[in-house]
Amino acid sequence: MEQRTLRDLADAASRLISDVQWQIAYRNVVMSPANPALAAPARTLLKVLYALQGTGIISGQHDYLETPDEFSEKLNQTGGQYPALHGYELGAIENQTAAEMDRQRQGVVDSAIRWHNTGGFVAISYHAHLPGTAPLWSNVSMGLSNENFNKYITPGTAEYKALLADLDQVALYLKQLGAAGVPVLWRPYHEMNGGWFWWGQKSRFTELWALMFDRFTSYHKLNHLLWVWSPNARNQWAEAPSNYYPGGGAVDVLALDIYEGDFKDSHHDELWDLGRGKLIAIGENGELPSPALLAKSQTKWSYQMTWGKLLYEKNTETVIRAFMKDNFVYTRDEYVAAAAKIISDGNSPVQRGLLGQYFNNVTLSGSPALIRTDPNINFAWRQGSPDRAIQADLFSVRWSGKLSAAYSERYTLYSSSDDGIRVWIDKVLVIDSWVNQSGQERAGNVQLIAGKLHEIVVEYYENLGDARVVLMWQSPSQAKTVIPPEAFFLP
Repeated sequence: MEQRTLRDLADAASRLISDVQWQIAYRNVVMSPANPALAAPARTLLKVLYALQGTGIISGQHDYLETPDEFSEKLNQTGGQYPALHGYELGAIENQTAAEMDRQRQGVVDSAIRWHNTGGFVAISYHAHLPGTAPLWSNVSMGLSNENFNKYITPGTAEYKALLADLDQVALYLKQLGAAGVPVLWRPYHEMNGGWFWWGQKSRFTELWALMFDRFTSYHKLNHLLWVWSPNARNQWAEAPSNYYPGGGAVDVLALDIYEGDFKDSHHDELWDLGRGKLIAIGENGELPSPALLAKSQTKWSYQMTWGKLLYEKNTETVIRAFMKDNFVYTRDEYVAAAAKIISDGNSPVQRGLLGQYFNNVTLSGSPALIRTDPNINFAWRQGSPDRAIQADLFSVRWSGKLSAAYSERYTLYSSSDDGIRVWIDKVLVIDSWVNQSGQERAGNVQLIAGKLHEIVVEYYENLGDARVVLMWQSPSQAKTVIPPEAFFLP
């Protein structure tokens, strides 16, 4: 497949704007960054990533602390393009002296600033050795009991003070990036649902996450960080990621580490549901994912990041070249062009409500006699009509838009109508009562995800006499009520 030109990409990005504009606006209203004080450059990056979600996967490559440009350069040589995302490391595992560690971490900072200036964006991982021990791999991958782990998150202990000292040291380098205007996808304590790191499979892991989050945001004011929570894909060694999720208030991106080519649809779908509409990504991979598979059934991944030398150990050069040239994959140049277009177009104001198309027949046929925005579906026209353009009897309406729920649980939708009604959620028919009736209540069940925009279509017709139509909902956490205007967004 031929590589896209920048002009082609700009044209494609322009076409995408109208499709994603509702998504950008929706995020600004209902999806807040984990850090309310997030700096403007990081907010812009977040906006771009949301806008591009579903249009392709952004390419990424990780490099090691000691050689922060090695594999991103090699990927360019092999694939003909740089990745858009450059992954770095701030954890030391080679028993470095303090001076060596300082030099290497400074090398990461300098490289990240250069990368940012090219238009790409930056992720930084942190393989933390156990505080108070030497910077060795064995002190990262060591086992630790829950009892001993708890000492590191208990204020006043020697272990707690050692942890803070390590965090404060790392913060010095992150502060440099903030001062340079470089937003960072900050990815600490990854694969916590596996047992191979000292922070792994700990019953109080979320307290460790909260401790770092508070130290970096409240104390150090690192307002350029986007927080990436990155569990391992669930398998025989890794537990369900949801057991260790700190919650949306402390996470911006949910990134799954996937190895051995285990790119199951279920991994993608479960992470998307857990995040309730937040960004999801492939935090680490060895084998490159198939762009054809992603385009078919895993479109929500924002980016992927191949781990260091595994680029060549797990992929042939032919596979690498094909991946970087695929139309579903954003290289750095392509990402820069698309991001510039999104930023220049800005945000449109979010539009709540439902698109109502009104017909002067009972079959929703022909051209609508009236098109308007309705706040919700709660009408009692009785013997009258919805509008002077619509006759009092023998009319029909189709409402379409997006539905947002407050809870991730099974909802019962109720309709009360005189006469016929049909309701679809995400193209699934939930209520089907397309018959003459007088104020009958119908019900149907559907699983909704909080923060996710579900497609909704409601069709209604009025035969003769009274005209009335109401749409309600109920769930274990939601009392039965008319679905309010705040839950609807235009398509």
